[in-house]
Amino acid sequence: MSDNYKPGLKESATYTRSVIDEIQRAAETGIYDIRGWGAKRKVPHFDDLLFLGASMSRYPLEGYREKCSTEVVLGTRFAKKPVVLSTPVTIAGMSFGALSAQAKEALGRGASAVGTSTTTGDGGMTPEERGQSSKLVYQYLPSRYGMNPDDLRKADAIEVVLGQGAKPGGGGMLLGQKISERVAKMRCLPQGIDQRSACRHPDWTGPDDLAIKIAELREITDWQVPIYVKVGATRTYYDVKLAVQAGADVVVVDGMQGGTAATQDVFIEHVGIPTLAAIPQAVEALQELGVHREVQLIVSGGIRNGADVAKAIALGADAVAIGTAALIALGDNHPRYQEEYQKLGSAAGFYDDFQEGKDPAGITTQDPELSKRLDPVAAGKRLANYLRVLTLEAQTLARACGKSHLHNLEPEDLVALNVEAAAMARVPLAGTNWIPGQKY
Repeated sequence: MSDNYKPGLKESATYTRSVIDEIQRAAETGIYDIRGWGAKRKVPHFDDLLFLGASMSRYPLEGYREKCSTEVVLGTRFAKKPVVLSTPVTIAGMSFGALSAQAKEALGRGASAVGTSTTTGDGGMTPEERGQSSKLVYQYLPSRYGMNPDDLRKADAIEVVLGQGAKPGGGGMLLGQKISERVAKMRCLPQGIDQRSACRHPDWTGPDDLAIKIAELREITDWQVPIYVKVGATRTYYDVKLAVQAGADVVVVDGMQGGTAATQDVFIEHVGIPTLAAIPQAVEALQELGVHREVQLIVSGGIRNGADVAKAIALGADAVAIGTAALIALGDNHPRYQEEYQKLGSAAGFYDDFQEGKDPAGITTQDPELSKRLDPVAAGKRLANYLRVLTLEAQTLARACGKSHLHNLEPEDLVALNVEAAAMARVPLAGTNWIPGQKY
């Protein structure tokens, strides 16, 4: 019981102490709150789904002698050289600037060790990341920071970013304290000055212009590499259809649980839809166009464990991407830095002020003294271990459902624990054959 508790007092459900604190902060400063991480409110998520394991009506696979494959091929629609991954768990785009050079190198090392890809993020390609990534996706963002054709040609795939799950409709932020001399040079920005990326690409206003841009990118790369299109989950059904019609090889859908280095708190908590709701909309769009599995679907936003991976694939995704979880695997928010987090007014497991550039773990910082704390080799090994666990967990669940490949999982293998999750994921409420909102 709280030391501040007094009998007879009741906290308002609308004006909680955290709400009151935010009103008072806004009144005192006159500026909106900026933070990193992702949505903290509880929304229907993968935890609200369960698998139906096999027993009599279908048989499970023996883990020690029956294979369950995990490989995935991305970009089979038009690219001459599709991206072949050993595991369907990839690393999402996180920029050099938001992350230290050591962190970007560690992401490349960890991903390469297990045969998967990493992604550049805003701000361009670093030699550390390209040098350690066996498969690297180059993000093409509205800001065009660090973009050049030479780096495009070095990439194994290009991801055209139209939106991010944490802030669909909004541009990225990188505060001045993280714009070091190297970051400023790569982005052609003044050192130490706050930067805000554009929320839309400067040279197109709709899907017709996107189709022209994708054609340009294919010419630059001689049709060698896949072109991804990434959207923040909002009007997912329509956005996926337009991306496919514009010529995308792969569509990436990022749900509202996706993290970010810095944006307005009001964006993180009040814009976008949950990942769970976005996947069936994306799959429906692909199926109606007759290209499901021909145009691959990558899902991101709140993927934490092998169960999340398996459930996303069962709902129709081809692969998933992780960001926040990858940083935690590298060493972010670790209890070893508890005292330093407390000095920053936070605590291990709660630190989300990535925009400050004071991360004790050396991951979300450009401070040379802090960033050198992160050993890219050791951090890469931790990430590789984590990725292997995710893959093994997903395989275990697939075998339990009698499936010899992760992609053989299907919505029929799932049930929901509550009405909201059942309606969003379009799977039956557990113990019934009822899918809320479906016409019979």
